[in-house]
Amino acid sequence: MNRNVVLTVGLVVAATIGFVVALTLSGPTAPADDAAPVAAPGAVAPAELLVRPDSHLLSTAPDGKVTFVEFLDFECEACRAVFPAVEQLREEYAGRVSFVLRYFPIPSHANAENAAVAVEAAARQGRLEAMYQRMYRTQPEWGEQRESQAGVFRGFAEDLGLDMGAYDRTVAEPATLERVRSDQKDGIALGVEGTPTFFVNGTRLEPRTTDDLRAAIDRALTEAA
Repeated sequence: MNRNVVLTVGLVVAATIGFVVALTLSGPTAPADDAAPVAAPGAVAPAELLVRPDSHLLSTAPDGKVTFVEFLDFECEACRAVFPAVEQLREEYAGRVSFVLRYFPIPSHANAENAAVAVEAAARQGRLEAMYQRMYRTQPEWGEQRESQAGVFRGFAEDLGLDMGAYDRTVAEPATLERVRSDQKDGIALGVEGTPTFFVNGTRLEPRTTDDLRAAIDRALTEAA
């Protein structure tokens, strides 16, 4: 067998195993909430909670018929493990599916909110995607640290060529953290208990593999046709 084919197959298998392990290990890691969840697995979530007018789109489908939403935590190892799969799906369904990012920092992750605030500050300067990707690609370097990694994130912003004065002001504004926490509140109201949590056209998923996500997207596209 051609060596390149062997390597490709190996990478696909490794990615699949990583996806399964990540979703197996990602348990309920968010704080419990007294309100009953309004979107149990398989149920359709209220549109007004799932995607807000100010929600961040990583990819946009012109027809707006199919929307993929992920509640995520940048310090979550499971989120990092499935990040390549989500990026692959974004490429496969470019122009046909909108991919929406919702913040859901886990309280036990010391720098989850700091990371989300840094991504939000980058988004204000049109660099959402670049900072989102940078967070996951560097997570092993700054994750699981008890001390603040805000300086590390500021370095990422400098690397991306952001206006640092504007970045610092945005990070310091209470409204920026509130923007992050508003996503988290929506997630809790929807019954999100851990990350990553996925919705396709409002239906909450319980995927075990990338193919499960792909199948959900394909069904939504067929129904929307």
